[in-house]
Amino acid sequence: MSQSPYDSSQPIVGIVMGSDSDWSVMEAAAEVLDEFGIPYEADVVSAHRMPEDMIEYGKKAHSRGIRVIIAGAGGAAHLPGMLASVTALPVIGVPVRLKNLEGMDSLLSIVQMPAGVPVATVSINGARNAGLLALRILGSGTDSFARQVHDDLRQFSQDLRQSAMDKGAALRASVAEAKAKAAAEHEAEESTSSTRPAPAPEASSEPQAYVP
Repeated sequence: MSQSPYDSSQPIVGIVMGSDSDWSVMEAAAEVLDEFGIPYEADVVSAHRMPEDMIEYGKKAHSRGIRVIIAGAGGAAHLPGMLASVTALPVIGVPVRLKNLEGMDSLLSIVQMPAGVPVATVSINGARNAGLLALRILGSGTDSFARQVHDDLRQFSQDLRQSAMDKGAALRASVAEAKAKAAAEHEAEESTSSTRPAPAPEASSEPQAYVP
């Protein structure tokens, strides 16, 4: 049995992007992998400015031990699709939002792949989900490493559920407190108004009949 990547510094996930300016988005994928102790590599591989290097990266990734590629790109975002065309590894595309078109150009460039060249595409700037999807791919096997990743992901899901439940409990408590406060203020107002002396009747301006 091969050494578990948990005990190795050999990267098994490749995080690549078209420009170093994309790192502010793609770092979220790296942070997820760090949380789970998964070794990764990160690099700039531009589909348009360094096409030969991009093709070489895609072709050699598997032989270097990479199992999943996470590729982020913005605008005419061809990097994920081009990598998927030269490797049999799963490629996860992250559309990076640019100042124009709010990232829709990036999303459509990545998600509209022709039949036969699949790219798993997450939401615009969704690098964290890309990291989690890479973990699910790594945890889909049957060896001890995959089982460990799968177990860690199950624990992650349980923690996520507990976090949501805690937020719900906090919200319910906050609403109940607000209602109790409003009810107390209303009761205090009613109590104050009931102890006030009744106002004297106003004198009638209508003429009164004479009674001898």
